[in-house]
Amino acid sequence: MSELAQKIDINWYCKHTWRRASYNTMWCLLGCSIGDFGTIAYFQFMGIAWPVLAIMTLAIINGLITSILLETFILFRQMPLKAAFQTAIGMSLISMISMEAAMNLTDFIATGGAKLTWWVIPLMLIVGFITPLPYNYWRLKALGKACH
Repeated sequence: MSELAQKIDINWYCKHTWRRASYNTMWCLLGCSIGDFGTIAYFQFMGIAWPVLAIMTLAIINGLITSILLETFILFRQMPLKAAFQTAIGMSLISMISMEAAMNLTDFIATGGAKLTWWVIPLMLIVGFITPLPYNYWRLKALGKACH
């Protein structure tokens, strides 16, 4: 079997890997949510009339930044600051971007814009968690790569 085939054909039933992937995804979700929700809330509460796409783009960028900062802080307890930052930057941007896109798309579909309501936040968090989880599982199982 080729190396690529081995990376595709993995055991999807490993509880330990699902648990680890879920843990990693949860930390990523926390970091992304801080920047994402903070940005949307700022525009919403301040009444700033920007286009929805502009607000969501900025929310995604800020979500990525806060996720990287949180991961750096977490990793800094285990390694030097430079190594922690490089590890955080080297995390899977595919996972973070898919999480951010899913959360913002859910917000847009549910509310018609960039709006935080008491009932959309749990939906955004659930979708933001589930979307990158299979990729994070695969990354751990097939490549042995995790962010922490």
